[in-house]
Amino acid sequence: MNEPVLFLLLLLGLGFLAKNKSLIVAVVVLLAIKLVGLDQKVLPIIQSKGINWGVTVITIAVLAPIASGEIGFRQLVGSLQSLSAWVALASGIFVALIAKNGVTLLAHDPHMTAALVLGTILAVSLFHGVAVGPLIGAGIAYTVIKMVEYF
Repeated sequence: MNEPVLFLLLLLGLGFLAKNKSLIVAVVVLLAIKLVGLDQKVLPIIQSKGINWGVTVITIAVLAPIASGEIGFRQLVGSLQSLSAWVALASGIFVALIAKNGVTLLAHDPHMTAALVLGTILAVSLFHGVAVGPLIGAGIAYTVIKMVEYF
């Protein structure tokens, strides 16, 4: 057994420990790709395009209530009449901008993914946190790194 497989198995165990279904599915898919022998062809494509695919899937999920008619212009206008909605609007903008920097960080420093995944697993398993994915974590890391570099 080689190091990448051992590392993936460790992450799989941590995924089960943290009850993180996304991590479990991701590791199982990657192990299957490796075991079938497609890793040399498929993994570079996933590494270069996967984050964009994921963002697209998340965007589809966020827009689904609009497509189903559950959210329309009336709900949008009505929601903007409360302070909470304006806070949510600002938060959505802020998080999207931070996540954009997370894409940059992960593209330039892919080794950060392991630390982000470990941090997410620890937060989920020890502090009952919610796994929101590596983009937000990477975006926050990017912001902190840039702040430290600035000062």
